[in-house]
Amino acid sequence: MKSNSIKELLSTKHLLQEVTIKGWVKTFRSNRFIALNDGSTLNNMQCVVAFENFDEALLRKVTTGAALQIKGTLVESQGRGQSLEIQVNELIVLGTSDPDTYPIQPKKHSLEFLREKAHLRVRTNTFAAVMRLRSALSFAVHQYFQKNGFYNVHTPIITGSDAEGAGEMFRVSTLDQKKPPLNEDGSINFKEDFFGKETNLTVSGQLEAETYAMALGKVYTFGPTFRAENSNTSRHLAEFWMIEPEVAFNDLDANMDLAEDFIKEVITYVLDNCQEDLQFLEQRLLEEEKTKPQIERSDMALIEKLKFVTENNFKRVSYTEAIDILKNSTPNKKKKFQYPIEDWGTDLQSEHERYLVEKHFKCPVILFDYPAKIKAFYMRLNEDGKTVRAMDILFPGIGEIVGGSQREERLDVLQEKMKALDIDEKELWWYLDLRRFGSAVHSGFGLGFERLVLFTTGMGNIRDVIPFPRTPQNAEF
Repeated sequence: MKSNSIKELLSTKHLLQEVTIKGWVKTFRSNRFIALNDGSTLNNMQCVVAFENFDEALLRKVTTGAALQIKGTLVESQGRGQSLEIQVNELIVLGTSDPDTYPIQPKKHSLEFLREKAHLRVRTNTFAAVMRLRSALSFAVHQYFQKNGFYNVHTPIITGSDAEGAGEMFRVSTLDQKKPPLNEDGSINFKEDFFGKETNLTVSGQLEAETYAMALGKVYTFGPTFRAENSNTSRHLAEFWMIEPEVAFNDLDANMDLAEDFIKEVITYVLDNCQEDLQFLEQRLLEEEKTKPQIERSDMALIEKLKFVTENNFKRVSYTEAIDILKNSTPNKKKKFQYPIEDWGTDLQSEHERYLVEKHFKCPVILFDYPAKIKAFYMRLNEDGKTVRAMDILFPGIGEIVGGSQREERLDVLQEKMKALDIDEKELWWYLDLRRFGSAVHSGFGLGFERLVLFTTGMGNIRDVIPFPRTPQNAEF
């Protein structure tokens, strides 16, 4: 007999039918009531056992975490807490679970403890809800781009270039670490390495995506990226996923239009399709907020915050205007900002970005035309020679969620910028070729997928929205 998912059974109208379900035991009460969950939904299926009809030795194996197959009749529940239940006719223990050593017991566990059990934490309601939402968001991302004429490009994970100019990259090498081949000056001879040159794990697929946009028109990447930044904050991972569209002939205004439309649509998708999990996570967040001082509590509940994004037009503000607003703001004048705003050219911190969104404009904000000196080399220089056609999208509670720009399409200007920043033209000869052969205005942006999941789920730590977090001193599982 085909087994049914609990999600489909809970929405069925066909009572008194014989059904088969498989799942893991959440609880077993009074030797009679099994709460079974198969991961398809937040809700458990109550399975009622007439214990006098079953072998006592078999029922002793029904412990929290055990995997079961149950056959029985689907009926309306007489008890409170569920609408349907299964009257059990047949029970098979597929896999036992020792109650003395199984770490995910039916009680409240700290998120720190669960990170140490990342292979089992998805069996908790919180992480199951987060990961179902992550999956739904991933689907919505691909759906948006595919229906809007974008082509998905798989850009390299191993690269010889540093797209961000950050220098904090993971090296990829097969050389003997104890006795690497050396040049005459004592430096490592990477010509003898596997790829014949120094290579690293990518920090971004953008530069390679640009090459495909300049032939296919509209492309996007959605893949893993890596940063060797020794940062242990709740906002940083060493391995994470990036969404990076690139569009030929789009200027910065069209780029901002695309980013706003994209974000609104993917968040609307989860609002329409993941209400059960969102409501659970919202309730969890409300309980968590009660333990915080009033000043640290969010002004909005989770679903309200998501609708704040989907139902408001994003306010577009130049960096220069934003600096003036921040400079003259009450928190800045009263020295309440941890990083006071003093001069034009300051790189904005999360506290400044959140002030603009949550206090000043009270809607999502797109900042544009940033100082060239705080942005990457590939961003198009404005006529003033001081600012570039960059844009960042700022959200409540999180600050920057998207960073993008109109790319510098003029060969001479790009070469000048690379020279000033000491970027070797030989390393990016192919990137410069895009400006030599059929160059045109083009734009794109990057959205860290985990930042999006963090915002959508209301979780407070980015390590809790990726299945197996990779952070400094941690590569378990």
